[in-house]
Amino acid sequence: MILLVKSGGEETVPRWRAEFLAADPRLDVRWWDDPSVRPGEVRYVVVWDPEPGRLAALPNLRVVFSSAAGVDNILRDPDWPAHLPLVRMGGEEQAQRMAEFVTWACLGLLRGARLMAANQEASRWKQFAARHTAGERRVGILGLGNLGRAAAAMLRGVSFPVAGWSRSRKVVEGVESFAGAGELDAFLARTDILVCLLPATPETAGLIDAALLAKLPRGAQLVNVGRGGHLVEADLLAALDGGHLAGALLDVFPEEPLPDSSPFWWHPKVTVTPHVASLPSLGSRARFVAAAIAAHERGAPLPNLYDPARGY
Repeated sequence: MILLVKSGGEETVPRWRAEFLAADPRLDVRWWDDPSVRPGEVRYVVVWDPEPGRLAALPNLRVVFSSAAGVDNILRDPDWPAHLPLVRMGGEEQAQRMAEFVTWACLGLLRGARLMAANQEASRWKQFAARHTAGERRVGILGLGNLGRAAAAMLRGVSFPVAGWSRSRKVVEGVESFAGAGELDAFLARTDILVCLLPATPETAGLIDAALLAKLPRGAQLVNVGRGGHLVEADLLAALDGGHLAGALLDVFPEEPLPDSSPFWWHPKVTVTPHVASLPSLGSRARFVAAAIAAHERGAPLPNLYDPARGY
């Protein structure tokens, strides 16, 4: 079975091939642009940003696997073959990495990591005490899917009080649940550190705007590890410069890599990270895809299947 890979560049193909060989030796892993592969031979693909029309040109394609948790780069293809199953990347390692990153981000905001980094760069020895402990800063997670639930559990482990908001009610042990548009304002009012883990849908585009940020308590902070399109960047800058928000950590942006001209690079209240929050290892991704292909071959349901009705 031929599996085409377009993730990480052609130089990563030997590593992909070695990891898939360990996971399922039946899979013949090839680079996306391998000239020796005939389109009709391809059964599966692992991709992040396929060029428009390419997937539709593979007549015997059975399943498309996104190499990341999101699928928006695939769906933006106007010729996307919508009849095909589309699987979002998953696995225990991805959830663990996201939980670690979100916990690190919240602790960094809590303890003033941005200021300490600036002081180090300036060779400036300046002691200061954090205003709060974790137990005094309420974290609110937008999105309680697999990644949100993993993050909530780890945050609770270091004493943050955690609440979650989602479109429909979720029951997560130790996490206060808010659901639907009618409960969003109450969720925001009790949130000191807002973590966005929402999927990219038409409903969530531009959700984090001036109106939403104003409903957070003064001195609140933001962690965006969802999608760059969730955030209205000018509104965040205004909230930071006006003093309503005390800080932000941003891992995702509408344009990536983040342009040199972006004010986020040098803003004293913003930490920029290069879309690395939950990027799992090649081995983890290969094992996830191989297991999903094996399930599909025996007629079992696919995991993390994209649902057009929900938009994720």
